Amino acid sequence: MNNPETSNEIRMDTTNLYREEVFTDNAVGMLRRLTPVTVEGDPDSSRAVQFVGSTQVLTSAGPMPLSFEIEAGSLTQAADAFGDAAKQAFEKTMDELRELQRQQASSIVVPKGGMDPAGGMGGGMGGGKIHLP
Repeated sequence: MNNPETSNEIRMDTTNLYREEVFTDNAVGMLRRLTPVTVEGDPDSSRAVQFVGSTQVLTSAGPMPLSFEIEAGSLTQAADAFGDAAKQAFEKTMDELRELQRQQASSIVVPKGGMDPAGGMGGGMGGGKIHLP
């Protein structure tokens, strides 16, 4: 019963461990550097260092948190790429929100009760299906 999909046991993947370091300018956002490590905590040079940026964007609905990966080979490169990566993450998020709004606006609502014999909404013919005369 070691299958993680069927087991109630929660285990960390010891082959995918990272040391996390956080850098901030105390104004715009934060950078996280994730350095791969072995189970002993030693650097694992067989895997690449990852950089993740995070910030908040003020919208008419309030602050919206953004978190995004940054392709970089060093902390300097990650800091330099932060602004462009944040803009791309914001644009992607807004595109996804517009798509969700479009899907919501185009959804069809079918009454559950159907039409009653008098022509109004109700449960007379029931079944939630549209009946043609």
